[in-house]
Amino acid sequence: MNRLTVCALAGAAMLLAPTAFAQQAPPNYDAVQIKTTDLGHHTWMLEGLGGNITVIAGDDGVIMVDTEFAPLHDKIKAAVTAVSSQPIRYVIDTHLHGDHTGGNAAFAADGAVLVGQDQLKKSMAEGTTNALTGAKTPPAPAAALPTRTYVDKMSLSVKGRTVELVHMPHAHTGGDTAVWVPDADVLATGDIVSTGNRYPNLDVGDGGGIEGMIQSVDAYLKRVDAKTKIVPGHGALMDRDGLVAYRQLLVDARDTVKALKAQGINEDQVVAAKPLAASVQARAGANDHASEIFTRLIYRSVA
Repeated sequence: MNRLTVCALAGAAMLLAPTAFAQQAPPNYDAVQIKTTDLGHHTWMLEGLGGNITVIAGDDGVIMVDTEFAPLHDKIKAAVTAVSSQPIRYVIDTHLHGDHTGGNAAFAADGAVLVGQDQLKKSMAEGTTNALTGAKTPPAPAAALPTRTYVDKMSLSVKGRTVELVHMPHAHTGGDTAVWVPDADVLATGDIVSTGNRYPNLDVGDGGGIEGMIQSVDAYLKRVDAKTKIVPGHGALMDRDGLVAYRQLLVDARDTVKALKAQGINEDQVVAAKPLAASVQARAGANDHASEIFTRLIYRSVA
C-alpha cells in the first residue's frame, strides 16, 4: 500500500469519526465531482468530498486552502487548472484532519509549499488520539507535513495577491488557521465553521474546545461585513447573517451543557438528559447520536 493510499484511508477515518463510531463503507472517490463557485476577484470555492477548498489565483501562481483526500488530487488539480493557468505554489492547511490534508503529499510532489500553524505540524508529525474513543490517528508521512510554519500570524503572497493567516487557538483543534483574502473580501474558516446536517467537531484530544470555537467566531464577526463571502470547512457558502446564526447555535449548546455540569451532574447523566434536543439539534440538522457526541465533547471542554 503506497503512502498516498495510507493518507487517504486515514483521512477518510477522520472525516467519519466526528459523527459516528460505527464502521462505514469507504468513500467512492470515482463518483466525486468538484463543484466550483466563483467568489470574484480571481478567487473560487471548490466543493468535493471532505473539506471545502479556497483557490486564490495571482499572476504567477495559485494559493490553495486545504486539499481534501489524496485520491481526489487529479480532479482538484483539474478544477484549479480550469480557472487559472498558473501553478499551485502554496497549500495552506486550516487544520490537521485528513479530509482537509489528505492530498498534501500529492500537491507537495507537484511543487507546492505546504503551510500550516506550528501546533498543526506537531500534531500531524506525532499523531493524535480521539478523546472519546481512544482511536489513534498515526503520524502523517513527512511528505505531507508543512515545511513552512508560523505561530500567531503570517502573510503569504503570489504576484498580485496576498492572504493573511491567523492562528485561532483551542477551537476546532489546537492548530487552526483562518485565512483572510482581503482583496476579494473572502474568509476561509476551516472547520471552526462547519454546517450541513452536522455539528462541528471539537477535537478535544488535540486541544480543541467549545469556548475557543465561540471566541474564534467572535473574532470573525468583528472583521466580516454583509458583503464578505465566508467559506466554511463544510457546508454551503455563508454570509455574515449565517455566521451570526451559527454562533448562536454554539452558544446555546455550550450554555445548556455547561449549566448542567455546573450542577455537579456527571457526563453520562447529562447525555441521558438530551440537553440539545429541545432547541439545538433541529437547527444543526443533526440526529440523536450526533447530539450525544457533541454533548460529550462540550462537557469535556467547559469548566
